[in-house]
Amino acid sequence: MKEIQLNKTSNRPKYQQILEGIIASIEEGALAKGQQLPSINELSAGQGIAKVTVAKAYEELRQRGVILSQHGKGFYVASTEVRTQLNIFLLFDTLNAYKETLYYALKGALPENSQLSLFFHHYDKELFENLITNNLGHYNYYVVMPHFNEDVTGIIHKIPPDKLLVIDKTVEGLEAEVGAVYQDFKQDIVDALTSGLDLLKPYHKLTLVLAKGQFQFVPEGILQGFRQFGDTYGLNCAVVETFSPELIKPGEAFLLFADRDLITFIKLVHASGLKLGHNVGLISYDDTPMKEILEGGITVISTDFEQMGRTAGQFITQKSRVQQANPSRLIRRKSL
Repeated sequence: MKEIQLNKTSNRPKYQQILEGIIASIEEGALAKGQQLPSINELSAGQGIAKVTVAKAYEELRQRGVILSQHGKGFYVASTEVRTQLNIFLLFDTLNAYKETLYYALKGALPENSQLSLFFHHYDKELFENLITNNLGHYNYYVVMPHFNEDVTGIIHKIPPDKLLVIDKTVEGLEAEVGAVYQDFKQDIVDALTSGLDLLKPYHKLTLVLAKGQFQFVPEGILQGFRQFGDTYGLNCAVVETFSPELIKPGEAFLLFADRDLITFIKLVHASGLKLGHNVGLISYDDTPMKEILEGGITVISTDFEQMGRTAGQFITQKSRVQQANPSRLIRRKSL
């Protein structure tokens, strides 16, 4: 192994310089698979730096799978595939069509040799915590979707901020230096419904259906924005927890979150002799390819999940710790 040259006047962390020096030695053939590295004590003394600095560099290389440790024997080169740098823990709430869009956009924005391990918490806070806790130290990046209306900041704080990207929803109390690509749910729904005022004008009531009991998350910000919209424009905006057939009445419009409710709603509208987009209105939340063609097109309020995935991939690749809102809008179709 060639000697690592540290630039002690550089702003680049010393542990990062050690890490990159070892990777350079492997790429140049100065370190081969199975070859032993200097011990933490040796490298610390030789470079005149703290042992914890060397240990941090070795630990990140171990997480990447570049080196391995053998108890009582030291550290060895485990792989010469040193550019397999991104081993990503990805924690979603649940799988549905728009999460697939997000996943594949994220995957496409990452280097080809990136590895993604996908997990789901299904809105179970205990499962959410266990998945994070049990996987700490096994990945070099953690992408987390904290879809809860209760505080999970303490759980997320277990992840080092330089290895964390929060996606789709922000969490109050996280440090400013944590990266995030999120929806501004409150402002997004106000802006979307305001842009569709002309479409809502023929209806004397707009009802938001929460889909309680289904695998569907409705952030508190959406409810706040929905009520604000109604108050601002003097519209009759109601919120109900679950969908039921007796809700459907002529002259009213509905905002649905669960796809199961969407299909049931359309069937009942047909059975009642009403016409979607004429005497009963429908808005769905989160766009999917199915909603583009169903009933000639379902009007939706949706963020751009492809853009969210691309932005997340860029943030991970560049190790950016910016917090950026993702664009959202009302997409006009025939159901409203």
